[in-house]
Amino acid sequence: MAFKDSLAELGSLNGDDFQRIGTAPILVKAILILLVCLVVTGLGIHFMITPKFDQLKVVERKENELRLKFDQEQAKAANLSAYKLQLEEMRSAYSVMVRQLPNKTDIESLLVDLSQTSVAAGLDVEFFKPESELPREFYAEYPISISVTGRYHQFGEFVSGLAALPRIVTLSGIDISAINEGRNNGGNNNVSSGSSGKRLKMDLVATTYRYLEED
Repeated sequence: MAFKDSLAELGSLNGDDFQRIGTAPILVKAILILLVCLVVTGLGIHFMITPKFDQLKVVERKENELRLKFDQEQAKAANLSAYKLQLEEMRSAYSVMVRQLPNKTDIESLLVDLSQTSVAAGLDVEFFKPESELPREFYAEYPISISVTGRYHQFGEFVSGLAALPRIVTLSGIDISAINEGRNNGGNNNVSSGSSGKRLKMDLVATTYRYLEED
């Protein structure tokens, strides 16, 4: 009954009673102190502890991200030597390819090489016409229209000679047609008649490439 009486007395307190709280019974003081402690503890948890839990979740999430990044970087570090070796191989291959792309000063010598290759194969050059340069992303295409006459095996020698050039040359638009022997009665025709096989005409486009870094 004493506890219930204390609760009843605590519930009936007013402002004046709080001014005389020092004279209240010990049980009332204890209950009042306990309530104050509970309120302070609740406020402390709400304003101080709860935000820390939220910060802890953020830090844990960041820790997981850093761990994942660490594992990835550790894997890269473990293969660093292999990556460096691969990079050097790529640089070496790239340098070789760039050297196969002529610059502006090499174009004229390349044209001479193409002409000499056709002559060395025993072909008669009908025309040799450089076309307009076509710029691409980091290089430019330089097409050359060529028309030659000769025999089939000479065409093979000509193509093999182009493949042996130090520069990159690709062939496209190849068209081979027969020549009417009755149209030509000159000395060349007499030499042709003494050789095996019919004379043919080959039209093609030989394309070389120029590196644009110097521009």
